[in-house]
Amino acid sequence: MEMKKYTQQYIGGQWRDGQGKSEMTNTNPFTGDTLYTYRSAGEKDVDDAYQAAQEAQRDWAAKAPGEKQAMLEKLIGAIHEMKDDIYACLVEEGGSTKPKADFEFFTSIDIVKEAMQFPLMMDGRIMPSNIPGKENYIFKSPRGVTGVIAPWNVPLVLAMRSVLPAVATGNAVVLKPATDTPGSAFLIAEMFEKAGMPKGLLNVVAGRGSEIGDLIVQHPIPQLISFTGSTEVGKQIRKNASGLIKEISLELGGNNAMVVLEDADIEHAAKAAGFGAFFHQGQVCMALNRIIVLDSVYDKFAQAFAEEAKHLPVGDPADPDTFIGPIINKGQIEQIEGYVKATKDAGAKVLLEGKTEGRLVYPWLFTEATNEMPAAKNEVFGPVCCLLRAKGEAEAIALANNTQYGLSGSVFTKDLYHGMQVARQIESGMVHVNDQSINDEPHVMFGGEKQSGVGRFNAQWVVDKFTTEKWVSVQSEYRF
Repeated sequence: MEMKKYTQQYIGGQWRDGQGKSEMTNTNPFTGDTLYTYRSAGEKDVDDAYQAAQEAQRDWAAKAPGEKQAMLEKLIGAIHEMKDDIYACLVEEGGSTKPKADFEFFTSIDIVKEAMQFPLMMDGRIMPSNIPGKENYIFKSPRGVTGVIAPWNVPLVLAMRSVLPAVATGNAVVLKPATDTPGSAFLIAEMFEKAGMPKGLLNVVAGRGSEIGDLIVQHPIPQLISFTGSTEVGKQIRKNASGLIKEISLELGGNNAMVVLEDADIEHAAKAAGFGAFFHQGQVCMALNRIIVLDSVYDKFAQAFAEEAKHLPVGDPADPDTFIGPIINKGQIEQIEGYVKATKDAGAKVLLEGKTEGRLVYPWLFTEATNEMPAAKNEVFGPVCCLLRAKGEAEAIALANNTQYGLSGSVFTKDLYHGMQVARQIESGMVHVNDQSINDEPHVMFGGEKQSGVGRFNAQWVVDKFTTEKWVSVQSEYRF
């Protein structure tokens, strides 16, 4: 089944041509073929989208929790109805393999199910007062309108992860997708349409960041900006938003490490490393960039990991047997190749030599790497992984923490309680004992430390982020 061609913007519940300056091209990353072209959104489109969202939000916020839940439940039916379209889009415009598309489809449903609880989580507090006759009430309310900027690597889930909590807590949304994967955002717009959601509750504008990116953030209507993407862009968004005193939620880059202790099950650790390093070609913020292994088991692990990696099928993402598909664009391939060359030049040993065939990059494994080498220091966002040798546990923890990032991580050991103790010493928002680093459950906290982000997603954490609180006091006895 071919993916749908979305050649119009979605604003105020209407599909209309963009009014931007650019003719945009949506390209298949595996074949290089043009999927379709469309006119980009311009400044007027963004303004119209925010105006429509502001108007729709007032009525939506006033709806009873049960009404919101009933409409959110209809989204699940829309997702199931559009399953073939979702898979076709993820494969054709995003280069997703079958396991990756499965993850996005089923996780999207889980996100909606979790969000259905949020209208009933808009709780407040009654607090005592030291002033005679005064009663204090704290009310939780929606912020109003949220601007969401989604990435290209996991475009459906990472948009839904912000869109659904925003809507479920009474906000309206303007969503800007990445230029490499616009179709995924318009799929969400069509889901909202099929579910009968109010017009203007979700608006989607696709265009170049250079043309509309700053306006998405700086427009006066949105009070919260939720961005998922690179740390470099996140810093600029934070700067633009902070100058206007807007709330921000940033899920940014990672340089994630797995620590393999002396008593680890090497076979299982190697299999987990293969998935964690190369799922979706390593184009995941939670992917394993570095494996830090205790000296006594280093060589054994390296051999097992290389055997695992070299047998991972590389090829056409439409083939259900493929595990490693194409890199999203030529610029990303050039960056990966640059990191590989610079890391070899820095003295790392090639354990598994990859290669580039068209848009496919086969896995690269380096041993005897250090944190100063380019592929270990930077977020590669490709199928490249570095093995670092540690003399002891303390050194392994120090190596894991020697990075500007702190998103996700992993510890392998047969002593589960000790593994938890080690995990707590790693400066990362999420660490998984006896598992790889790519984990996301919609009911469990998600977020990073240091330059990996600001704020937390999922459950009560995201409810708190997408709402604001107001103090209302009632004076039953006159003070004056």
